[in-house]
Amino acid sequence: MQNTLKTTLLLGLLTGLILWIGGAIGGQSGMLIALLFAAVMNLGAYWFSDKMVLAMYRASPVDPAQAPGLYRMVERLALQASLPMPRVFIIPSDSPNAFATGRNPEHAVVAVTHGLLKLMNEQELEGVLAHELGHIKNRDILISSIAATLAGAIMWLASMAKWSAIFGGFGGSDDDDRGGIVGILFMAILAPIAAMMVQFAISRTREYQADATGARIAGTPMGLANALEKLGTASRRIPLKANPATSHLFIVSPLSGGGLVSLLSTHPPLEKRIQRLLGRE
Repeated sequence: MQNTLKTTLLLGLLTGLILWIGGAIGGQSGMLIALLFAAVMNLGAYWFSDKMVLAMYRASPVDPAQAPGLYRMVERLALQASLPMPRVFIIPSDSPNAFATGRNPEHAVVAVTHGLLKLMNEQELEGVLAHELGHIKNRDILISSIAATLAGAIMWLASMAKWSAIFGGFGGSDDDDRGGIVGILFMAILAPIAAMMVQFAISRTREYQADATGARIAGTPMGLANALEKLGTASRRIPLKANPATSHLFIVSPLSGGGLVSLLSTHPPLEKRIQRLLGRE
């Protein structure tokens, strides 16, 4: 409940940023245009994001004859979670990872890499699949798509505001123009940073919740905890060539690196996730 409230507040903050930028560009009319723009982008993400991400990673669908063990495990866990059977895909990569996508539980997909299937034992694979089904059950796919789309809309609007301020101004006296231009440029720099930070916060919140839901679906947190520990080492050793825009989808971040990269990660630290799963935090 706490995570759901936090996510709702953060999505509200992203919407507020869009209204702020739209209002700065064109008053009430600008706010309305900005909201309509965000709505159109969200509709596109709702209907097409799963197809785009599956094509991006060259994921192939599998049936019970092609991957009987994997398919039966997903089928059993989906039944335990009271979810429709999702489509199952395999990504041709040696880097161990997995993600769920799709606009709702009735049109969901679970995708795993070849590397994940080779690395995990049965209990660990079950934990990973339960985590992904947790995302589906919590409707995180839709939430993360909306967050990413709103953040993208904010960045586009901020860029438009910046160039409008530089080349056109927003009317009024010279003094008002100078003050307005400075304010718009300040907003155009800060708003995308704020949007990115809010998007990351939403993603980290949903990962913790999917871990907890996945542990309940599997019946034990041990499989997922052990899997996360393995993934922490193996995913750094064999990194996945991933688009940063889709990094929030994966069970562990495919982007490696310390410093700013880890600070601005879409995922919580693996150590904290494991501690929470095992009740040690």
